[in-house]
Amino acid sequence: MTVTDAWNGQLGRHWADHPDRYNAMVARFDEPLFDAAAIGAEDRVLDIGCGSGFSTRIAARRAPRGRVTGVDISVPLLERARTRTDAGEFPSVSYELGDAQVHPFEPAGYDVAISRGGVMFFVDHIAAFTNIGRALRPGGRLAFICPQPPSPDGEERKALGLLASLLGQEHAVENAVAVAMASLSDPERLRKVLGAAGFEEIGIVPVTATTCWGRDAADAVDFFVSRTPGLTVSDETRASMMDALLPYETAEGVLLRAGVWVVGARLPL
Repeated sequence: MTVTDAWNGQLGRHWADHPDRYNAMVARFDEPLFDAAAIGAEDRVLDIGCGSGFSTRIAARRAPRGRVTGVDISVPLLERARTRTDAGEFPSVSYELGDAQVHPFEPAGYDVAISRGGVMFFVDHIAAFTNIGRALRPGGRLAFICPQPPSPDGEERKALGLLASLLGQEHAVENAVAVAMASLSDPERLRKVLGAAGFEEIGIVPVTATTCWGRDAADAVDFFVSRTPGLTVSDETRASMMDALLPYETAEGVLLRAGVWVVGARLPL
């Protein structure tokens, strides 16, 4: 199964059915991402891998006299984005179905491109960032987040790995999406890819924050299990999964620390 198949299949439908859940996972990375993007009131913004449009709408609020285009390969996620974007509140927002690696963007039609975790999934990263660069004006800006290499002792990897183990999924064959998630985790590779695509002033900043997986341990387990359709989980296993998450329960929900790179770059003038 390809990444495109996954985002137009069960995975994409699950994200489209639970947009607030998935947005909560990365919400604490929004501030450093948009600080790096430095969107101005009149900027034309391209949101790569816009998903359900949460980041697209944030960008629109920061560019009230500009325009924002969200692009994604997932039909179900774009349908969700359109239903959640009020045309009266966001008249300058539009969404396009397409693969940003090859999509025919308007040349030099944007001032800034952003991505809240969507750029890892390209088959050819140099080709993709080169195409995104063509969509930016000279001196145009790029800002995105992508995962850091997971630490063996990191909370998110440790807790989610334990849940997978309890479900007997720890030795599951990595799918295309899982492999792609780590494709830009090496900062040296990031610099080489962006440099080859014509970007300069490349900055890569580590940011650690918490991802929210549910209101409490029971809610987080229900959500984790729901990601595998048709999965039957015994009461005993479910209780063990809840025990694994109890140490991470807080008044704000089940919070697991995770790390991303906040990447910024610019095209030459």
